[in-house]
Amino acid sequence: MLVAQAQRWVVLKFGGTSVSRRNRWDTIGRLALKRMSEEDARVLVVVSAMSGVTNELQAICDGNDIDGRVAALVERHRAFCAELELDPDTVLGERLAALQELAREPRSRGRPLSWQAEILAQGELLSSTLGAAYLCSQGLDFGWCDARQWLEAVELPNQSAWAGRLSVNCKREIDPDFAAGFAVQPARMLLSQGFIARHADGGTAVFGRGGSDTSAACFGALLGAQRVEIWTDVPGMFSANPREVPDARLLARLDYAEAQEIATTGAKVLHPRSIGPCRRAGVPMTILDTGRPDLPGTRIDATVAAVPGVKAISRRNGVVLVSMESIGMWQQVGFLADIFELFKRHGLSVDLIGSSETNVTISLDPSENLVTSNVLEALATDLAEVCRVKVIAPCAAITLVGRGMRSLLHRLSDVWATFGRERVHLISQSSNDLNLTFVIDEVDADGLLPLLHAELIRSGAMPVLDTAVFGPSWREIEHGKPQRRVPWWSAARPALLERACAGTPRYVYDLDTVRDRARALAETAAVDRCFYAIKANPHPAILRTLTIEGFGLECVSLGELEHVFATLPELSPQRVLFTPSFAPRREYEAAFALGVTVTLDNVEALHRWPELFRGRTIWLRLDLGRGDGHHEKVRTGGIAAKFGLPLAKFDEFLDRAHQLDIRISGLHAHLGSGIEDPRHWREVYANLAGLADEAGNVESIDIGGGLPVPYTPDAQDFDLAAWRDGLDEIKAAYPRYALVIEPGRYLVAEAGVLLLSVTQVVEKDGVHRVGCDAGMNALLRPAMYDAWHGIHNLSRWDDSDARAFEVVGPICETGDVLGHSRLLPSATAEDDVMLVADTGAYGMTMANTYNLRALPAEDIIE
Repeated sequence: MLVAQAQRWVVLKFGGTSVSRRNRWDTIGRLALKRMSEEDARVLVVVSAMSGVTNELQAICDGNDIDGRVAALVERHRAFCAELELDPDTVLGERLAALQELAREPRSRGRPLSWQAEILAQGELLSSTLGAAYLCSQGLDFGWCDARQWLEAVELPNQSAWAGRLSVNCKREIDPDFAAGFAVQPARMLLSQGFIARHADGGTAVFGRGGSDTSAACFGALLGAQRVEIWTDVPGMFSANPREVPDARLLARLDYAEAQEIATTGAKVLHPRSIGPCRRAGVPMTILDTGRPDLPGTRIDATVAAVPGVKAISRRNGVVLVSMESIGMWQQVGFLADIFELFKRHGLSVDLIGSSETNVTISLDPSENLVTSNVLEALATDLAEVCRVKVIAPCAAITLVGRGMRSLLHRLSDVWATFGRERVHLISQSSNDLNLTFVIDEVDADGLLPLLHAELIRSGAMPVLDTAVFGPSWREIEHGKPQRRVPWWSAARPALLERACAGTPRYVYDLDTVRDRARALAETAAVDRCFYAIKANPHPAILRTLTIEGFGLECVSLGELEHVFATLPELSPQRVLFTPSFAPRREYEAAFALGVTVTLDNVEALHRWPELFRGRTIWLRLDLGRGDGHHEKVRTGGIAAKFGLPLAKFDEFLDRAHQLDIRISGLHAHLGSGIEDPRHWREVYANLAGLADEAGNVESIDIGGGLPVPYTPDAQDFDLAAWRDGLDEIKAAYPRYALVIEPGRYLVAEAGVLLLSVTQVVEKDGVHRVGCDAGMNALLRPAMYDAWHGIHNLSRWDDSDARAFEVVGPICETGDVLGHSRLLPSATAEDDVMLVADTGAYGMTMANTYNLRALPAEDIIE
């Protein structure tokens, strides 16, 4: 329906915290006036009861200390009225008297549903009456209206008496008569109540929890409003609960279906029932922060372009699973009808369903059910007549929400692996392809969401770089954007372009960056010795630089050992650590002959080659039973990893070592790469220190490397201060051991860039691709680990007109993609020089001649 320009409406809803303080009422007034004046629209403000009032009213409905609670509510509202410099008797006298009368009348003894609804409605009637009076006292043209005159409850099929009075639905289609009747209100700005409506008998009904959101949505739908704004105490919907996941991202734009799923599966900022009315009427919704009204919030409408990917991950606690087992159910007509009839009989709404030939398992969401032990016991008794029943509780439902979940399954390998470490009772994928839910024991869900959220981002399943959907993180909103180190290459563009003229592909390394990272680690008081893992980058200039900085070198092959001593013939063997994996016998023999420190990670070698190890001093690498890191392929601990002696064989290793007169002078554990938790290394040291006494002669504990690098634009620099604090603390607890680290990536990744030349720019079926003269042959990490590297056009550095490109190489493999959806200058053309950032680690070392393409060149910048 087209509404006349002068009759356009904007609906603003404010919750309990927003109506409980004077400064927030001032904000309400300013926002309403701004909407009216800037948009030439009429404004309807819908408010909740003051914070905590509805809970008190519910306690009164339950018959708990009615007189005392009513007296406290009267006093609280009178005091707030005085704080607003209003006369309590004039403004609220009639309302407060009505509340007191309801508490005294005969119905209070039987507490019928109609009486309860009237009691519950008093909170909104009081707050709206008080607010309208205050806003008018501030010179604003506000009128007050009773929501029960406008919102009418509708009866639904199979609706219980309780739902028909205390959890009602409302007519919500655009209604020209409704809009016309509302338009005759004299004030340009109106204030009404959330939560309450008119029952079919003319009495009061309420929407139930979240009812104020729903009221605002119904008003917006009936008016055909331009927009419904939900003002709350957070800036909008987030990709996870920000209080549990500080790196959760603000969801700037969602369609109705995604918002509905996110709200239904755990987000508390918007009640799920409130989205339906606006969705049906095509009225946009916006979630905004009353305390920070300048933040953009979350907009929900039907005009959002479909963006495949996980938008949010949520957790619901208190979930109850009911598992029903029966051989007789297979192909039995009516079995499901029979058992679901029993759930209906006990007033239980089923959420998730999983089935097999002999089992049906369902979940009960506590937010939609009154799940008590008595109800479950009665249900189980009835179900036992047709099947074997097992109730599993308490459980947690972890849900991924986003469009195209089925197409994302290949990107969820890390998520599957994480859930694989817990007991998963039920997996459910929605038929609308909008969510995927895992149900696990509630105790196992603690601390899981931050891990899963990070894995979704790392895998690309959650496309946080799409600024049309994702906004800043909660951490950034609360504390400001973190300051990242300025990359060295941003000031070296002329020099890099000059290097590119000598030919590409070409790696360029900045030694000052290597020195900076080395000194940051070497200056850590708790660290006694540092070894550089040369597999990250064995360039001779880098090895010389790091040994000058006091680092030793860690090698994993005979080839690396020979390279080290060919490059640095004067290097003491005591500064070299040999940590191979499944190396042949001859490599161990050569390492012992060179006099370097040898690490062993299995007991079988002692049984098969006893004379090789007899009388030797070695280090022992242990598997602590877990892995960590940015991708499953770099997790080097746990049953799936080939590295390390399992703890179950530790005693056997010690016995065999004793028989062969082997001295174990060091214990070592490296559990993965790109580990973001700075506490990880503290825990590794503590685990190894706890085992060191059993080994007898341990002098050194090597906690490995794996420190992360901030590859993606939203990643933060590693919290080196927290890492140091953790090491200082644990070293103080176990001071007798030398603490050893062996970083690789952290020292060199940011020091290197890969220069490429554009070969072709091609459009295919709407996808624009930039082809370069090297791809996975020069940089394997994106194809191997789904790794993210920044990609920049050095030739068009200042060109701001950008579009999204796939950046690909010339290799005959579909996986030859260096970057997906990268914003690059629209004018990118043949012979432009591209820079791939942070490629100093595992770039050239993994380069290859596949398709018989030449290896990249290498340059050093001093």
